[in-house]
This record gives sequence, structure tokens and C-alpha cells, in this order.
Amino acid sequence: MYIVRNCEKTVEYMSERFPVVLVTGPRQVGKTTMLMKIAEQNRNYVTLDDPNARNMAINEPGLFLQRYEPPVIIDEIQYAPNLMQYIKLYVDENKKMGDIWMTGSQMFHLMKNVSESLAGRVGILRMQGFSGAELDGYDNEAFIMDSGKLISKVKERTPKSLKEVYKMIYMGQMPGVYSRDISPNIFYGAYINTYIQRDIKEHTQIADEMLFLQFLTACAARTSQMLNLADIARETGISAPTAKQWLSILITSGIVILIEPYFNNRMKRIIKSPNLYFMDTGLCAYLTKWNSPESLETGNMSGAFFETFVVSEVIKSYQNLGLQAPICYYRDKDKREIDLIIEQNNTLYPIEIKKSASPKKETIKHFQVLNKSDVNVGTGAVICMAKDLVPLDKDNWLVPVWLL
Repeated sequence: MYIVRNCEKTVEYMSERFPVVLVTGPRQVGKTTMLMKIAEQNRNYVTLDDPNARNMAINEPGLFLQRYEPPVIIDEIQYAPNLMQYIKLYVDENKKMGDIWMTGSQMFHLMKNVSESLAGRVGILRMQGFSGAELDGYDNEAFIMDSGKLISKVKERTPKSLKEVYKMIYMGQMPGVYSRDISPNIFYGAYINTYIQRDIKEHTQIADEMLFLQFLTACAARTSQMLNLADIARETGISAPTAKQWLSILITSGIVILIEPYFNNRMKRIIKSPNLYFMDTGLCAYLTKWNSPESLETGNMSGAFFETFVVSEVIKSYQNLGLQAPICYYRDKDKREIDLIIEQNNTLYPIEIKKSASPKKETIKHFQVLNKSDVNVGTGAVICMAKDLVPLDKDNWLVPVWLL
């Protein structure tokens, strides 16, 4: 059964305003399935995974666009980077919006070619696995602490128990886990092999697959923590420059994200290292060897996975609209922390993330440090396991995680 994606409307919106639409993201997040569903029978389709089509795209790009005449979906465009120049010539000559839809999984090679060849001609959507809203059949909204909008959501949505939340965290967000009714351990084991062998070994200078897997696992063990690349390099047995290069690969391929710290000239004691998060909690759970939702929920990484899930959900709520999530975090040398800050319209919206069902006011005690900045401070939130949306005080709310 097809699950409606919240970014479908974004693709259609971009297609009306750009001649080319590019959907990027990790393998198997549903890019092609979504585009085929939107297009139905109204577009040609070709995948460059097909050696014959790839050969034509590389060696006869002009002929390729005659054979697969737009409107067309071109899958895995990164395999034929020189095709971009011919696509540019085609769209400049024909000037038809939405003529070419493309997907790409290997962003570390793809984006440079796109930015050089198709600047101003392409709408780019970064896609991830399912959001919780998609799995539950709800429309997408970019998350911000707006009590009025969240109150209306409470009326629409069904609360989730702790057990249900951790089942979702453990299973992850990849469509294949749900469509195939397959064990997450089996799915993510195969996914890792595909990711390393196809996207990493084929297209980078990584020669030692097992060493890269150890690096990936070391990163997973540190999800929701401040990045210490020297520590990861030391544990993995690689050099600091190699660790930096490999982390860049994980970021550009959409596996992990770094949340940068909030910076303000008036706040002198801010720590400048980013926080590391995996975008798919199921992949992270597989790498860190949790074998059930129950063991994950009671284990020593329970809070880290809850925070990782929340951060991923917030990011996807923006990405599904074609937006970059305007988020950062706060930590200073006095050990005061704020898990997330959403910055919009010269206003900071502080967010704490707690697994607790009834966080206390002490949870938000560090929100006050933002008053030292020259920026407005908006309504704060504690995203948690509360049963209902309730005010913590006049400026802050407890927000159940199932409202994201």
C-alpha cells in the first residue's frame, strides 16, 4: 500500500515554477516511488541503473534526450554528470516548466554538477524516510511552537504510548521496512551493504569497507552528542583528516546531520562544536546493536534515541516543504544547554527534548540565557511523552511527541 508523502505538494509546486525538479536523499527513502505516483502515466521513465541507458546518457547525451523525450523522470542522474549540460540546453530552448524530474542518491557527486549546470533552472527537494505524520496519515506543517495550531492538531490526532513511540524509533523510517513487512535488522543489514558497496566504495577513495563501517558505527553510538571527531578517529584507528572526509560523506549522503550552535556576539562563552544526529533511528539502532523496541527503550541510549527522533522529525517537517530547517542549539562553557532553537523572523523559539511524561519547570531553566541576546525570545516548548498539550508556565508548553 502506498503511503502519501507530505512532500508531494512541494514537488508539484516546484514543477510549476522550475523546468527541472531534483529530488535527492539517501537510497530507498521513496524518491522514485513518489515521483511515479505523482506522474502516473503522464511521463516517460528511465533509470541510469540500467547499463544501456547509462551508456547512452554518458556517450550520446543528445540522443538520450531524444529517446527519453520529456516530460520524463530520470532516475539516479549522478551516473551521467555530463548529461546536465544537455539538459540545460534543452530547457533553455523549450522553456517548459516541470519537463524534467530527476532523482539522485549520491549527493557528494551530484550537487556540484547541478549547481554549475542548472543554476536558476532547478528546484531541489531533499527527501528523507517517512515522518511520523506520514505514517499516521496526517498533513505536514513546519514545526514551530504555535499553541493555536498545536491545539487544533490535538483534536485530530491519536495519542501514542511510550511503547508505540519506541516501536517507531526502533523500526526507523525507511519505506521498505513497512512495505515489505520485514525485520528491521534484516532490512538495515542489507541497506548497509548496499550503501557501502554502491554509494561509498564505487564513488569515493574508501578502500577498507570494514573500517568505514566501524567509523559509521562509532558515529551512531554518539548520536545526539556534541561532535568530537578526534575521539571518533582515535576509536576507529584512522587519521583526523580521514575522519573529516568520511563524516562529510555521511552528511552529504543524508545519513547524518550536524546541528550548529547558536552564535551571538553578545554571548561570549558559547561552545562552537556542532551536535551530531542520525536522520534514521532504525539505521542507528541497527548499528548500535539494539534488537528490540523494549531493550532500546530501557537501555542506556534511550534518551539519545528519543532526542534523535525528535530532531529528525523537526527537520523533516521543513524539508518536506522544500525548506531548510532554521535550527541550531545552545551550549556554553558554564554547561547551560538548550537542545534546539528555531530561529525565525528575528525570534528564537527554545526547545528542550525529554523522554519524561511530566517534565518539571527546571527543564527550561536555561531558556533564560537567550534573554542576553539582542533577539526576541518566543514561546518555548518541551517535546516529551506528555499525554496532552499543556502549558508549563505562561511562556512555555509541554508538547507531546506525537504532535510533531
